[in-house]
Amino acid sequence: MIQSPDRRQVLAGAAGLGVAALATGAGAGVSDGIRAPQILSGEDIALTIGHAAVTIDGKPGHAIAVNGTVPGPQIRLKEGQTVRLAVTNALDEDTSIHWHGLLVPFQMDGVPGVSFPGIRPGETFVYEFQIKQAGTYWYHSHSGMQEQEGVFGSIVIEPATPDPAPFDREHVVVLSDFSFAHPHVLMRKLKAQAGYFNRNKQTVAGLLAGRDQSLKDRLEWSKMRMDPTDILDVTASAYTYLVNGHGPKDNWTGLFTPGERVRLRFINAGGMTVFNVRIPGLPMRVVQADGLDVAPVEVDEFQISPAETYDVIVQPTQDLAYSLVAESSDRSGLTRATLAPRLGMSAPVPPLRARPLATMKDMGMDMSAHAGMGHDMSGMSMAMRDGANAPSVRLTPGVQAISPMPADRLGEPPQGLEDAGHRVLLYTDLKALTPNTDPRPPGRTVEIHLTGNMERFMWAFDGEAFGPLKKPIAFQRDERARVVLVNDSMMAHPIHLHGHFFEVDVGHGPLNPRKHTVSVAPGGRVAFDLTADAPGDWAFHCHMLMHMHAGMFNVVTVRPLDGAAA
Repeated sequence: MIQSPDRRQVLAGAAGLGVAALATGAGAGVSDGIRAPQILSGEDIALTIGHAAVTIDGKPGHAIAVNGTVPGPQIRLKEGQTVRLAVTNALDEDTSIHWHGLLVPFQMDGVPGVSFPGIRPGETFVYEFQIKQAGTYWYHSHSGMQEQEGVFGSIVIEPATPDPAPFDREHVVVLSDFSFAHPHVLMRKLKAQAGYFNRNKQTVAGLLAGRDQSLKDRLEWSKMRMDPTDILDVTASAYTYLVNGHGPKDNWTGLFTPGERVRLRFINAGGMTVFNVRIPGLPMRVVQADGLDVAPVEVDEFQISPAETYDVIVQPTQDLAYSLVAESSDRSGLTRATLAPRLGMSAPVPPLRARPLATMKDMGMDMSAHAGMGHDMSGMSMAMRDGANAPSVRLTPGVQAISPMPADRLGEPPQGLEDAGHRVLLYTDLKALTPNTDPRPPGRTVEIHLTGNMERFMWAFDGEAFGPLKKPIAFQRDERARVVLVNDSMMAHPIHLHGHFFEVDVGHGPLNPRKHTVSVAPGGRVAFDLTADAPGDWAFHCHMLMHMHAGMFNVVTVRPLDGAAA
């Protein structure tokens, strides 16, 4: 029997947020001094965005919170219903809420300057729309960098028909990264010094032990001013990684009864962190990606980029505790939670694994596949910039390199998990449960390059950062098009399109998975097919918050609008 939301035991460790969540529902309340999360449902929901004091692993800090909590309340809806969400701004600056992954009219999408003006201090904006889907989604601010400061929360939409992946209990698992420094401070440091937060660079000891690059390779990479340890821009030197707002010492705990099928709804609400997730000793069956059902696939670990969601089902049969581990992809830090039959139980937390090193493939140059080209990489950065394979790219100071040989890497383990020693989720493992509804072949191809200069922390599409003169990406309403994303940088970029789902080409034809966010590997190439069926203006951007803030953002226009002439 599936537990109703007001009785589920989603419990947090005793040293949780300083601003306690307010429990709702007849059966919710305080148990052993620990509060259940706030769950809001119905046709009318009120949210207030304001300042809050928080305590993370015993250390006090500041956040911008929704209804006083980080994450904000879980919003629980039903497929087919209409909802009105009144968002009040208690800040002294503008704010907004974007309903990430929800198919809504563009005026309700919540992106200031694109779909609405934003919410001014002291004002309330009422979002109203019908719920057209089911699954796991989330919401966050699209104003400044408030998302990094705590303005985010989960959305769970119950399906109108029986769930194809039945379960007995569920927990929402919101992963995030918290800094006691303001995000604009982090951004300034990145602008001032490349790799400022990277405390895991190569050493002489690593060279002598054979853990790092050879001396020859180090010299070659230094000529290009590239650092193979630069995997994430902001690391655990600045972040504490959280599960449902709780640090690793706080140890958020989700309960189960042995034998139950437990659904874990993972959301990566991190501003700048890719997480590798595993539960040692407990296989995970992936049943949903970005809110949509997929054919079940059993894995031991998966990588989740900012803005992605994955639903997994686990079935612990023993009276044991399990550690849920979310390790940053650069392996500078991790957070943990516990799944257990009773409060107070815990399990061993594995140590951090050896940090990964970027390779030539991550630069869009797989030397193993082109052995006759030689190994002298001096001048490659400029040669790559002068490449003729990207005519749409403006060769500005923000373009450090153009990948000469971008590869489709969707069938490879994510960066750093190549030698994990167990089953790792690949994008090619994802297969839609039902065929995509638009079988038409694409009528044209749109190629977009993801460009950057890591030294200057400049990011853009096609070499041109977003601004008033940036030309939007235009589609005709109901047009069927193929979009090709080429990553010309050495950083992974989770690319999110508002208002639409698209079919990622992983070789499954009509059963290609539909997603709203896809991570493009360093030096990688991703193709997806899009039916532009949502009229309006839509944000299209990298969901690494500071990459978007630095310019990797554009507007997708779909015309004609409702009631307008073609």
